[in-house]
Amino acid sequence: MELTGEYVPGTWDMSVKQVETYESSGGTKGTTIMGKPVVVVTMRGARSGKIRKTPLMRVEHGGSYAIVASVGGRPSNPDWYHNIVADPEVLLQDGPDRRAYTAHLATGDERRVWWDRAVEAFPTYADYQQRVTREIPVFVLDPA
Repeated sequence: MELTGEYVPGTWDMSVKQVETYESSGGTKGTTIMGKPVVVVTMRGARSGKIRKTPLMRVEHGGSYAIVASVGGRPSNPDWYHNIVADPEVLLQDGPDRRAYTAHLATGDERRVWWDRAVEAFPTYADYQQRVTREIPVFVLDPA
């Protein structure tokens, strides 16, 4: 599966530059944030239908991944959250490996397990959760 259409970079310059570096190097550069590994997730915009890309912390287990809608502990979900809800078919690049995945919002015990994995991979998520009253959403991405 390939997502086709016009790519429109986001508004966060740091993220745009990281995606450019990550992709132009074939996944060998721009692969960390705050010393922790990241992946690049490509999705379709919920309203625009345009292609969007965002670097997110790498949380992997058994061939599946989790992406955490923390947006740095802000009170509302990131824009990409709505994109995934509207169209769960995404591409994920982990280093040089780029594959299709289907996302779903984790709930209950599944969310707890993946949240613990996410905090293990990036302990700052626990701090983000303490800053907000919302439960930070966790999507699980399974190979398509």
